[in-house]
Amino acid sequence: MNTTTKYAATALAAALGVTVLAGCGGSGGDASGSEGSEKTVTLVSHDSFNASDAVLKAFTKETGYKVKVLKSGDAGAALNQEILTKGSPRGDVFFGVDNTLLSRALDNGLFTPYEAEGLDRVASGAQLDSAEHRVTPVDTGDVCVNYDKKYFADKKLDPPQSFDDLLKPAYKNLLVTENAATSSPGLGFLLGTVAAYGETGFEDYWKKLKDNGVKVVDGWEQAYNEEFSGSAGGRKSKADRPLVVSYASSPPVEVLYAEPQPAEAPTGVATGTCFRQIEFAGLLNGAKNEAGGKALLDFLISKRFQEDMPLNMFVNPVAKDAELPELFTKFGATVDAPATVAPEKIAENREQWVQSWSSLVVK
Repeated sequence: MNTTTKYAATALAAALGVTVLAGCGGSGGDASGSEGSEKTVTLVSHDSFNASDAVLKAFTKETGYKVKVLKSGDAGAALNQEILTKGSPRGDVFFGVDNTLLSRALDNGLFTPYEAEGLDRVASGAQLDSAEHRVTPVDTGDVCVNYDKKYFADKKLDPPQSFDDLLKPAYKNLLVTENAATSSPGLGFLLGTVAAYGETGFEDYWKKLKDNGVKVVDGWEQAYNEEFSGSAGGRKSKADRPLVVSYASSPPVEVLYAEPQPAEAPTGVATGTCFRQIEFAGLLNGAKNEAGGKALLDFLISKRFQEDMPLNMFVNPVAKDAELPELFTKFGATVDAPATVAPEKIAENREQWVQSWSSLVVK
């Protein structure tokens, strides 16, 4: 879900940087704006935020506010920048903090409480701050190992389906993952092993995984588009790792952007390796355009925006009335029992787990 990411697959299609998306004017009430524009609301996000022009123009038409998107790297990097500028934020709303990093944002007092309109349509399991409403859930995604179907077919080898499988000699030197200290999917994958093997057992698992040749790189972009042989980018760079930590929704990306589109996705998902991410947005404490920020939070959980997300950010909507597009359901993997770790457990132990992981794998 940051993503991020969730929220990371759209790096294949979305341009990075600052984007201003405007539509027709409308009535917006108090539109005291950010950065000198009384009709602008600024959304700070990780690089993988993406939405169709038509949907953002609809928001402008309904409220009078233009949306300025300020992209700030990976989910962790974007959050760190907001912590450094807390109280004097660079924008009005922050999108992209997920359940793996949520406690850092809340403990640092980044957000002003606001209960978004339409929150009753959002699954209660996604509302991890329901008592105070400092953040609004926007999407979910599953961090999972993806595999290159052609590689395994050519080798006449069954792809792995579980964490245990990844330790088998048949898969030695095949997996690339992201650094849990610098990457949202990397941290999600680490937390998946904590859920599977316990708060002490995960260390022994990673010792074995390291012995089996796991490769660690800084972030998703490098892992998926440069190291993974199943991706379009990986094929161009002659990548040699047929297993990568990515998302259950990554296979539809490989179909959507292929020319011509294949009848079958070239990549698959090891559904026994998945960790559930929930991604949130919040009204930044000290926002210059608080009214516009609240309107934008309402819009992020509207049916219109929620149905726009799957083929723009390749994540699942949290609104129960939002329908998924056929391409997403046909080629994406369904994860019936993703691993989870209680938010309070993540808050208490995340830094220690990452430190232990780093000492074992990246020393």
